[in-house]
Amino acid sequence: MTTTRLTVAQALVRFLSAQYTERDGTRQRLISATWGIFGHGNVAGLGQALVEYADDMPYHQGRNEQSMVHAAVGYARQSNRLSTHAVTTSIGPGATNLVTGAALATINHLPVLLLPGDIFATRPADPVLQQLEVPYAGDLSVNDCLRPVSRYFDRVTRPEALIPAALQAMRVLTDPVETGAVTLALPQDVQAEAYDWPEEFFAERTWVVRRPGADPTELAEAIAAIRSARRPLLVAGGGVHHSRAEEALAEFAEATGVPVASTQAGKGSLRHDHPQDVGGVGHTGTATANELARQADLVIGVGTRYTDFTTASGTLFETPGVRFLNLNIAPFDGHKLAGQPLVADARSGLAELTEALGMHGHRVTDSYVAEYTEDKQRWEHRVDACYEADEIDVRPTQPQVLGALDALVDESDIIINAAGSLPGDLHKLWRARSRDQYHLEYGYSCMGYEIPAAIGVKMAAPERNVWALVGDGTYLMMPTEIVTAVQEGVAIKMLLIQNHGYASIGGLSESVGGERFGTAYRYQSDDGTYTGAPLPVDLAANAASLGMRVLRAKTVGDLREALAQARAADTPTCVYVETETADTVSGAPPAQAWWDVPVAETATRPSAVKARELYDRHVSTRRRHL
Repeated sequence: MTTTRLTVAQALVRFLSAQYTERDGTRQRLISATWGIFGHGNVAGLGQALVEYADDMPYHQGRNEQSMVHAAVGYARQSNRLSTHAVTTSIGPGATNLVTGAALATINHLPVLLLPGDIFATRPADPVLQQLEVPYAGDLSVNDCLRPVSRYFDRVTRPEALIPAALQAMRVLTDPVETGAVTLALPQDVQAEAYDWPEEFFAERTWVVRRPGADPTELAEAIAAIRSARRPLLVAGGGVHHSRAEEALAEFAEATGVPVASTQAGKGSLRHDHPQDVGGVGHTGTATANELARQADLVIGVGTRYTDFTTASGTLFETPGVRFLNLNIAPFDGHKLAGQPLVADARSGLAELTEALGMHGHRVTDSYVAEYTEDKQRWEHRVDACYEADEIDVRPTQPQVLGALDALVDESDIIINAAGSLPGDLHKLWRARSRDQYHLEYGYSCMGYEIPAAIGVKMAAPERNVWALVGDGTYLMMPTEIVTAVQEGVAIKMLLIQNHGYASIGGLSESVGGERFGTAYRYQSDDGTYTGAPLPVDLAANAASLGMRVLRAKTVGDLREALAQARAADTPTCVYVETETADTVSGAPPAQAWWDVPVAETATRPSAVKARELYDRHVSTRRRHL
């Protein structure tokens, strides 16, 4: 057996550079680059290895460990989960900073490889710098925080243990059911230890990403369920995009006439102007989709997890006897809501359904099509009214900001958002023009995701215009990767909306009796509440200080001009606009369905008492689908 003597870190980097994925005949690198911030836990191990194999493994310098994971996740999503990045950190705070990003990746079923440094396996000194001592267990470190948020976790305490650990890591990263964050904890002494590695370990490997078809019995039952339904509604989730099933979905919808609503992750599965597209569903959805959901006798979920936003916390699907048919590659999700599972790849399953239903000439009634078509037209008029700005020399509302962007972009643009009041407005109002234009991270709804994710998306699609839509609350969480965008010349566009606080949570607080307490960015008043004047914070100046070109827009007219300039820019560019303050509404249509946020059962303040009365009425409509 031919061997090569390398350190563990060198062997890992060389191994990663030889891993590929293949789906539908297309082959690409699985780990196309590594992000890193170096400290004593990885600088002499993985740091040295990345220098040693710089020609094989590109390196990107990050500023925050969490944001490096977000960038890798953005890259992975834009790459259809077929390619991703690795992230290396030192031990201690560098490792624990990965936890939030890992949770986001795993919840959204997006692959990312985490390589945190760890304490000494040989324990020559105990404790070492940044080590968490656990009196009842000598084999624990802070890296164990990553166990519950990882789809696979291993600690490589001996060189030879890297071989099975690395292979298992690749298996999970490329598994369409299991994929998410994968963590290989690397003790710092083991990283630098040499070993004689079999050359076969470094041979190119291609991991085929499978497309399983449906079980014949499940398929027959699914066809019978669809044929017997009078008012079916299809709910498209993120699995449609992961599978690249958009064309198969369009063919199914056109052949059957079944209307298609979308979750946050599934929006864009059909273009906004497709006849069967009825918009977002659930708490942040459209009136059209939600009314169809209330009257549906069959809900066909494709690639969705049925989160509480989608189901309006169990209150949306009202029809007695409503059934659920769940096409999902994951059996766990296929059985949700006591549904009839159709376990298959989304594209394969939709194609099989379309073919079988076509043989029966099945299609919904013309009256049903006319009904949802007319409702959709009425909703589009509401969108137009939100976007419209009669005067151009006034400060815009948030929907008017979106309207200005909507009027500018084409199908090549990508918009990225994750948290705040924007996800609700976007889900209701945005007109998605392509399968990947709408990039909302709403599985974890993580503030701070947008800027680093935009960098990752732009790296995956350098020819596209990539917009990070950021509120002031999110911006203050994590603006640091602006420096990375400037350093590497990643020409992202940032639309920074200043409304002086947590607008979304402020509105929610008011609705549940919290009186917007602690949600505005204002000076503290004598009574201890933050109700004074807005803080004199200049976020535009901050972005400029980090190296970004900044265009300030005070009016609707300014905004339109600034957005056009930013879109044409070939350097990282920010458009800064001030809208309403956090204690006013955004101007978008209100929620079209409920969301369960428990309200104080007993209180003396009138706002909380009234909110509880309304809460009890909503709770009474909840049902368990059994």
